[in-house]
This record gives sequence, structure tokens and C-alpha cells, in this order.
Amino acid sequence: MNTLPEPTFLTIEVNHEDLNDLSILHLSDLHVSTRVSRESLVELVAVCDKLQCDFIVITGDVIDTSAKDVQDRLKILNSMKSPVYYVSGNHDLFYGLSDLKKSLENFVFMDNKCAFFNFNGKIIHIVGLPDRFSKFFKIERKIETIISYANKNSPIIFLAHQPKDFSIAIKANASLFLCGHTHGGQIFPFHYLVRLVQPFLSGLSYVGEMAIYVNRGLGTWGLHYRYKAPSEIVLLRLKHAS
Repeated sequence: MNTLPEPTFLTIEVNHEDLNDLSILHLSDLHVSTRVSRESLVELVAVCDKLQCDFIVITGDVIDTSAKDVQDRLKILNSMKSPVYYVSGNHDLFYGLSDLKKSLENFVFMDNKCAFFNFNGKIIHIVGLPDRFSKFFKIERKIETIISYANKNSPIIFLAHQPKDFSIAIKANASLFLCGHTHGGQIFPFHYLVRLVQPFLSGLSYVGEMAIYVNRGLGTWGLHYRYKAPSEIVLLRLKHAS
């Protein structure tokens, strides 16, 4: 992550007219550790601030070590100008979600929650689900509560860490499902192994009328190396499919 990729720009067709022209900066899998330089995080904040978006989402795995060990780095992220919504990833759970939440004091933690974002006078629901590993940390995934938002008239943007949760997003009547976790395979040919356990590897897909975007993430796991799975910062602009 010490070398940031150039931001990419993608237009996504969505099924709800209230989402038309909404822009979301999607980050995932930062895996902040002591190996990640402070300078690269300062640069990340600068890049995010220059990109014109309505809000930022981070779909899990912010840290790859104890949050206490990288508190100085995490506080750099707090200076982002746009609202930031994030959900837990498996690494966040393992290394200490409570301390992470304390460090990211300016971010909106979305596990089992719904936030209301006013866009052009319309209310958009942003909902989030804890990572699937939460059961090992005695954290409940309140799936029925999340699905209950399907009764709302407002459009729903669903955040989760793993692509596997797309089926829950469908039940929640989400227009857009954003996730990460896969790193796009990180090192080819591990792409094929990831596809054995995840329904989507990276990029844009559709299931019915719901759009799905799987972010390849910024950081790395295990080997600090990528091959044929570059890191990404992506600005999503939503367009109503007329």
C-alpha cells in the first residue's frame, strides 16, 4: 500500500432513480500495519479529498495489526473531508474491533446499522453487516434487522466485507452491494482458489437488478506482493437505468 494506484472511475447502472448521479469513493482492505508508511496514508487522504464524491465507503479490513500499534496512522485517516462509512472485516475482528472504532472516531461504523444520507433532497439508506467471522468473536449478525429495511421506499446501498453476503443484500432489496475481501486473488493463479469459495472475484457484476462491486483493495495479506490483481481506489458514479 505504500505505493498508491491511480484512481479509476466507473459508471454503474442502478435500478432506483433516487441514486442517479450519486458518487461513492469505494476503498477496501487497507491492511494498515507498521509496514504501511505514514506518508502513504497522508497521500491517500489527499487523493480522496481531491476526488469529488458524496461519501466514502471502506468495506472491511482496515487493519492488519493491533489498532493500538498503528493508532498514529489511523488518526491520519480521520482527516478525510468526505463522510466515511465502514464495516468490519475478518482482520479487524481478529486484531481488535473495539480499539479500531476508537481510533476511527470520525468514521461511521456500520455493522448491523442503517445510516440515512440526504442526496438531492432524497433519503438513501446505507446499511452494513458484520463480517462472517463475527460469530467466532460472539458478535451477532442481525440479518433479519438488515433485511427489514427492504420495507423502506428509499434506495438501499448494502456494505459487507465478503462477496458471499450478496444473497443477504438481495433479500434486503438493495440496489447496490459493495464488498472486498478477495484482493482480486492478489497473486495469480490464486484467483482460481478464491473463486472456489467466493461467488465473485473482483469488479462489477449484476444479479437481477442489483449491482455488485468487489473492490480488490489497497493492501496485501501474507506476502506483500500482487500479480495480475492490482490494488485499486475506485470512484463509482451511479446512473439510473432508464
